Amino acid sequence: MRVALVSLNQAWEQKDQNLISCRGFVQRAKEKGVDLLVFPEMTLTSFSMNTSVTAEDRQTSKTVECFKAIAQEFQLAIVFGVVFNDGDKATNNALLIDCAGTIKASYIKMHPFSFAGEDEMFNGGSAISFGTVCGMTIGLTICYDLRFPELYSALSKHCDCIINIANWPTKRVDHWNVLLKSRAIENQIFIVGVNRTGLDGSEIEYKESSQVINPNGDILGEFLSEDQLHVYDIDSSFINQFKKTFSTTQDRKTEIYKVIL
Repeated sequence: MRVALVSLNQAWEQKDQNLISCRGFVQRAKEKGVDLLVFPEMTLTSFSMNTSVTAEDRQTSKTVECFKAIAQEFQLAIVFGVVFNDGDKATNNALLIDCAGTIKASYIKMHPFSFAGEDEMFNGGSAISFGTVCGMTIGLTICYDLRFPELYSALSKHCDCIINIANWPTKRVDHWNVLLKSRAIENQIFIVGVNRTGLDGSEIEYKESSQVINPNGDILGEFLSEDQLHVYDIDSSFINQFKKTFSTTQDRKTEIYKVIL
């Protein structure tokens, strides 16, 4: 499967402007033979806790409808982030849609970042979510989730690849790099991390750090890289080939972990 990661320099809380940018990236990706395109967290707004501006109704979301239409127009699958209203708070979501515009997976961020007050504005999810596109089963996670390996262990029982969409700041990018590699090694699957670039509305800096890690913990080389668009070829058969030479996940003691955790 050919996957494109977009390290989008998101315009702060500007949905229309970001949507125009995203459509342009989709068009470019289609020209490169991409099957799946992945955008950062809260794709059309950047990571803002101003839910009065960012949040939409889940059933009538303009963001969702626009990405469905783009996926159908260009005939490729897309992962994107969006904020939905949820009672007196909101939820931070990642969606996977296929080339027909069908939602294949919809995930609510399980771990709001309490250190920054995200939990005051957002409710956390309580379920994993994964879906299959182009013959590969993909799990969804969002930013701070990366620090919680249990979530990835659960997803890895079903998935060939787990995607994390993020707004992960430069000052902690070393953690991002180490954690992505760790999640790949311990679960022996592909891990995809897509991070934004530039400055957000709070003057927080983000640097280019999107990447694909294989089950051995190796960073994949790019097929193509140009202006925030990074294209990779992922071969899911590598997982079984690799496990024939070195396999660890069969030795997990999940029933014991449930007790001691």
